[in-house]
Amino acid sequence: MNIHEYQGKEILRQYGVAVPNGHAAFTADEAVKAAESLQQGVYVVKAQIHAGGRGKAGGVKIAKSIEEVRQYAEELLGKTLVTHQTGPEGKVVNRLLVEEGCDIRKEYYIGLVQDRATSRVVLMASEEGGMDIEEVAEETPEKIFKEVIDPVVGLTAFQANRLAFNINIPAKLVRQAVKFMMGLYKVYIDKDCSIAEINPLVVTGDDKVMALDAKLNFDGNGLFRQKDILELRDFDEEDQKEIEASKYDLSYISLTGNIGCMVNGAGLAMATMDIIKHYGGDPANFLDVGGGATAEKVTEAFKIILSDQNVKGIFVNIFGGIMKCDIIANGVVEAAKQVGLNVPLVVRLEGTNVKEGKQILAEADIDIISADSMADGAQKIVEQVR
Repeated sequence: MNIHEYQGKEILRQYGVAVPNGHAAFTADEAVKAAESLQQGVYVVKAQIHAGGRGKAGGVKIAKSIEEVRQYAEELLGKTLVTHQTGPEGKVVNRLLVEEGCDIRKEYYIGLVQDRATSRVVLMASEEGGMDIEEVAEETPEKIFKEVIDPVVGLTAFQANRLAFNINIPAKLVRQAVKFMMGLYKVYIDKDCSIAEINPLVVTGDDKVMALDAKLNFDGNGLFRQKDILELRDFDEEDQKEIEASKYDLSYISLTGNIGCMVNGAGLAMATMDIIKHYGGDPANFLDVGGGATAEKVTEAFKIILSDQNVKGIFVNIFGGIMKCDIIANGVVEAAKQVGLNVPLVVRLEGTNVKEGKQILAEADIDIISADSMADGAQKIVEQVR
């Protein structure tokens, strides 16, 4: 789950991590009111969307008067921002962050992520912070320093000190930087974060170390104990089909193709998308109904797939282990009847009670194309869509 920058900064502030003063705004009038409360000569008006690259896309404006704050707010609200993370469709700006200006002396990068290679949290930092940190990682990886954190001990002051010196934080500000890193790590652990990224971390003209931007992502599996974080969810920033899928415990991700996929098991779902691509097709989604799929879940999965106007055919690929093939077959038939299926449907069943499942499909009074293998099913649905 993602949250907006202003929400992330409020969480950081609660943990003693330094951030600029600022307020969220949903209208131009609210933006002006926020600026007036800051009593500054320079203001920053930032578009709030769940995507990086806002600065390059024109989503961050520097205002030198209250009048400019209103002008930029009116310009940004309702605008569709297209960045390298939004895709060509972009995201509509529905809210802003109005902050006090900052005298930036130097920009850095700080981030906490899970490292699969070590199965530990890693704190990364670079003195080459700012909008092009991806290029730094690709072209000059030696400028990125890492500290692998022992999960029992946690981030130590020694590690934070070493990292601060490695990225050339001014000596007189190292203590501030260490406090910043320790606070950020505590947020990461306490709030079940999957990513905590500050880009840029800045040193200011009045010798402060603070987060000029903040990106906090959270592990969805930990949200049951993070009720305060769950309340920050912005449904306008999420795909409506993915929201609907979450209500039925379906793992669904929208893609750009035209072949809808319904599979049980994440690994099989990924393999199914791969084999569709192999035979020249293009999957419209990732959808894992899970090992305990019911007729209701299958029906809802069909509804969600068909709500995508791009879908021209559906491939159901089920391996019956915990869930028996005959139960899945009944669910598929019932779902197809309920949703009024009007696109080709290819079903491949394998596993427990597969004969019974195939018989149910064969005797159904709806048009279902049966497949003998995953490859056979992929070829058939690609041909049907063509």
